[in-house]
Amino acid sequence: MIRRKIPYALKKHCLVMMLAGVAMTAALPAIAQRKPNIVLVYTDDLGYGDLSCYGAKNINTPNIDRIAKSGTRFTNAHATSATCTPSRFSLLTGTYAWRKKGTGIAPGDAALIIPVDKVTMPSLLQKSGYTTAVVGKWHLGLGPKGGPDWNSEIRPGPLEIGFNYSFILPATVDRVPCIYVENHRVLNLDTSDPITVSYKVKIGNWPTGKENPELLKMKPSHGHDQTIVNGISRIGYMTGGKSALWTDEDISDVIISKSIKFINENKSKPFFLLVTTHDIHVPRVPHPRFAGKSNMGPRGDVILQLDDAIGTILNTLDRLKLTENTIFIFTSDNGPVVDDGYRDDAVEKLNGHKPAGPLRGGKYSSFDAGTRVPFIVSWPAKIKPGGISDVLFSHVDLLASLGKLTGQSLKKDEAPDSFEMSGTLTGEKPMERPFLVEHANSLSLIRGNWKYIEPSPGPALSKEVNIETGNNPAPQLYDLGNDIGEKNNLSTSKPALVKELSTLLQNIRDQKMNR
Repeated sequence: MIRRKIPYALKKHCLVMMLAGVAMTAALPAIAQRKPNIVLVYTDDLGYGDLSCYGAKNINTPNIDRIAKSGTRFTNAHATSATCTPSRFSLLTGTYAWRKKGTGIAPGDAALIIPVDKVTMPSLLQKSGYTTAVVGKWHLGLGPKGGPDWNSEIRPGPLEIGFNYSFILPATVDRVPCIYVENHRVLNLDTSDPITVSYKVKIGNWPTGKENPELLKMKPSHGHDQTIVNGISRIGYMTGGKSALWTDEDISDVIISKSIKFINENKSKPFFLLVTTHDIHVPRVPHPRFAGKSNMGPRGDVILQLDDAIGTILNTLDRLKLTENTIFIFTSDNGPVVDDGYRDDAVEKLNGHKPAGPLRGGKYSSFDAGTRVPFIVSWPAKIKPGGISDVLFSHVDLLASLGKLTGQSLKKDEAPDSFEMSGTLTGEKPMERPFLVEHANSLSLIRGNWKYIEPSPGPALSKEVNIETGNNPAPQLYDLGNDIGEKNNLSTSKPALVKELSTLLQNIRDQKMNR
């Protein structure tokens, strides 16, 4: 046998290549096992027709459109309620809010309404090894029964239901207290100037919109005439905590900067970030960078501000090379409202823009504009770009679906209304939801193309916000496949179907029918 002498340089090259191959092989399982990051952006009061990717002509939202181009835009996805607190409760718990008392629109001093001993979206993801955070609007109450002590440790709250980090606005920006809470404490609070809040009687000597309208930079159209903060009168009374007060114009920037900080700090491990924007809820006070840029008044300006904020998050994920393996979900907590309590020219400057698109109703309404919302999902590693899905989907399904995608399953009594729809999110195995319940003043049921609205008392039109409520003492039945605007009530011509859907809704209400 002839032995050939291998040159040293070749030996060294082979050794390097072999070691590199071993290193790459060792790294493959880690890459394959790395769970996707999850960013869920939950906007406020954004309508089905408010985005250019959903057909808006008078406003351009290029960054949100980027998500749709890289993933799937859903045309039949729904929040569970036509108002914010119950929608958020359902999103995080996988349970319809109307099943639990005390889940209506919460005052700013409400106690935590989510049970700390039940599974939640963040607690389920924590079990999968995720670091979890919520940044932005909360509006699910804080503290024990009786509400929080703003001047001490505030618990229970987000950290007690599964978040590792929280930076929140306690309620809505049109409600006091007008402060940020980071984890368990009010941010920048001077203990010598304690915060007091009341939703029952006036406290302290701070001016109010009702008594001192000359101090306002934005006047209320209805309600919203109590304590003035930053030239805007709010719902509720507050005194103290001057060093902790937010500035409305900066809220979007603060929320996004905290979100970016969290992403940077957790880029090397799986994270779940829930970004709950204030925009485009009232009061609409855009940063000077966006004021006057939409030609649609402050409501249009804050849509541009929202789109820019989304672009900042997307660019951060790109810069950190996280985009490919990040599930990015963009949606809204309920449908649109134009005048929701402040004179901000939103009505006067619509200029033909239709916030609800082809849908009837809006926020607070049983008609579909109350709950059918923009819903876009991107995950470049799994989801094909540019897709459009008309599959029926509900926000309440996200808990079970994200659990499945991250290796977690639910017990029978956990998140009872959450259907596992991961194949629908990815497009790999779309599954029609067998039925869906919507919640406003009354309950509605969608099954296939049919929508049944149960009889309900009350006015057909909310004069304050100029939105059709959907209230009707008689049952309503609509064929959404041919009548997306819910104009033709077919209940009298199809009594058997009305009875069938009414019975199904009652069974769901009685918990005889869920997932």
